[in-house]
Amino acid sequence: MTSASRTRRSTLIWTLLALVLLSLNLRAAITGVPPVLSRLQEGFGLSGVGASVLTTLPELCVGIFSALAPVLARRIGTETAIAAALLVITAGLLLRVVSAQMALFAGTVLAGAGMATGNVLIPAVIKRVFPNRVGSLTGLAMMLLSVGGAAGAGLAVPLEHVGGWRLALAAWAVPALVAALVWGPLALRGRRELPDRAPEPAAAGTLLRSPLAWCVMIFMGMTSLMFYTLTSWLPEIMQGQGFTPATAGMMNSVIIIIGIPLGFVVPVLAARLRDQRPLVLAVVVLMGTGLAGLLLAPRAGWVWVTVFGVATGSAFPIALTLLNLRSDTHAVTARLSGMAQSGGYLLAACGPVTFGVLHTLSGGWKMSIWLLVLLLIPELGCGLVAARPGFVRLRTRRPAGRPGVGAGVG
Repeated sequence: MTSASRTRRSTLIWTLLALVLLSLNLRAAITGVPPVLSRLQEGFGLSGVGASVLTTLPELCVGIFSALAPVLARRIGTETAIAAALLVITAGLLLRVVSAQMALFAGTVLAGAGMATGNVLIPAVIKRVFPNRVGSLTGLAMMLLSVGGAAGAGLAVPLEHVGGWRLALAAWAVPALVAALVWGPLALRGRRELPDRAPEPAAAGTLLRSPLAWCVMIFMGMTSLMFYTLTSWLPEIMQGQGFTPATAGMMNSVIIIIGIPLGFVVPVLAARLRDQRPLVLAVVVLMGTGLAGLLLAPRAGWVWVTVFGVATGSAFPIALTLLNLRSDTHAVTARLSGMAQSGGYLLAACGPVTFGVLHTLSGGWKMSIWLLVLLLIPELGCGLVAARPGFVRLRTRRPAGRPGVGAGVG
């Protein structure tokens, strides 16, 4: 093996380790808050409205800051942007332990901004460094995202018992800092290799005029909306059907646990298929079956929880894999990822609020569940378009008197 081959191999191994650590750090800051929310309300004097804002803020931050991640990557380099994002997450987690409401919310915003950047750039790194392993590494990232989220939720209360709410909030700053240090050498190496004043090649044109890009964004948004809405309100729905609070809460955990292995398997399967439309159809049918079950036979709650686990555990991995499969270069992948996750998460953030408002207005759950059933229509329509073979088309602005110029095949 030549020296260049050994260097290449060691870089690939180091990048894989860096991706593993990044994936593990992109959910815990969110999932670790709800289990200790009551203690935070006591410690910070948060009202019910303040607590709701705190739990919704990370999703809004991901939606807002995702659009900026590709721009940041082009200016300073992808690896540098990720290392900076992890440092921002670390700072945000540490800031939240200051005994002031402003620090709690500001730290949450910082952590959300860092997570948004990492979310967007994972597919771009996989596309560029491991172009022949898109399915398996996207699956690995999805599985680790779920593991990190489950660990954040599961360890929050034990950590709070050991060292109070400050330890519960700040503990994940340590692995975030370790991940930033691992990305550091990759960032320095990438900066040395980048030409002056042109850190990342920019993909010419805009995705905002690409129908396929919009379909990818809407499909991702709908899959996220379904997941966040169900996990936010399913415990209350099930308690209304006679299930105990502990059992209703366990149902949420089962949905997440089912999604862990599917997060790995589904992207591998999607990447091997030339046409992903059968997968989209299958997950929408499953979701429709689960929602119909809630309407017609809600007492069979565990059956529908299992169906929801398979549906949501498959849908988002498909959407994330499509970011790579519908783009032909890593620069386009970053752009598509930024657009899809920004618009998608903002769309998803509307789901739990609207679901709750309809419940309040109607005095029951049927109208809210019917809303989700209706939203399956755009999810299916956009999903089928997004899953069709082809690449997004970057369109340049049309100069006066000249026809438009496009790039791509779909």
